[in-house]
Amino acid sequence: MMILSLCLVWSELARWWRGTETHTFAVEKGVSHGMNLNLDAVIKMKCADIHVNVQDASGDRILAAEALYRDPTNWGQWVDQRGIHKLGRDTHGRLLTGEGFVDGTQEEGFGEEHVHDIVALGSKKGRWGKTPRLWGREVDSCRIYGTLELNKVQGDFHITARGHGYAQFGEHLSHDAFNFSHIINELSFGPYLPSLINPLDQTVNSAPEHSHFHRFQYFLSIVPTVYSLGHPDSYSSRSIFTNQYAVTEQSAPIPENMEMQMIPGIFVKYDIEPILLNIVEDRDSFFVFLIKVVNILSGAMVAGHWGFRLSDWVNEVRGRRRRNAGHSQGMLGTKGGGEYEE
Repeated sequence: MMILSLCLVWSELARWWRGTETHTFAVEKGVSHGMNLNLDAVIKMKCADIHVNVQDASGDRILAAEALYRDPTNWGQWVDQRGIHKLGRDTHGRLLTGEGFVDGTQEEGFGEEHVHDIVALGSKKGRWGKTPRLWGREVDSCRIYGTLELNKVQGDFHITARGHGYAQFGEHLSHDAFNFSHIINELSFGPYLPSLINPLDQTVNSAPEHSHFHRFQYFLSIVPTVYSLGHPDSYSSRSIFTNQYAVTEQSAPIPENMEMQMIPGIFVKYDIEPILLNIVEDRDSFFVFLIKVVNILSGAMVAGHWGFRLSDWVNEVRGRRRRNAGHSQGMLGTKGGGEYEE
């Protein structure tokens, strides 16, 4: 009964800790005109050979290269020999994350994204991790990271090669230098929340070997989202307004004779959905939780008491039958009423 009680209490504690999460859709009440794009990506090309731009449906063209940071780096510091993403390490083997160095496995969010964790960490401003030092390694890649202010309309964020895609005098990169293999450490819209894991986080997408003309396309559907603790009608410090998205990916090589029709590079096309997703987490108070625990223990004690009484009654009935079976003799101590036998 003690083991059963502990299991029931542990189950109730886990349910209370998780809370009750509800998802509802509604029309967005307020109208916002701006939106942030948070990017942390590594491109297997040198920084001087890359152009980053944004063009939206309103006709504005944002020169993202002027607002984002660019750090030369080495591809091997981000991807291991098996092609699996890894975060940059220092000489002591410590992992570098947005919160600094941590020992052990990589920590960039919650496997199970509880609303109370997201809201609690949402008040903390995210910090971009430092680019690992080269330590004598060859520079063959470029890390692009930072935050862009965008118009909240449909748009196209793209990374292309120098002299390709835009008319620039005297700028034309050799086709042999093209390699749009990339790693996406962070791609999110809204405030930078390191605790919130997005679909494209930790994505490694490599172009086939000797395929210089390659086009990667990501189609994103962005849904404004509010994480709230309590009732969703009152947005307060216990609410975080951000964006989630669903993504579809396409990639294919491009023949060099079709460069005028299709430009190689990385293209992220995003669209804003006209709905608002409310994710609300409700949790009982600690006093209510204690009452439920007391009810569980009381029920276990009552069930144990009745179980003990029932087992005692069963043992008593079995003992009575056993005694009756051992004394089933005839009158005067003779078997079957016959003569006495020694």
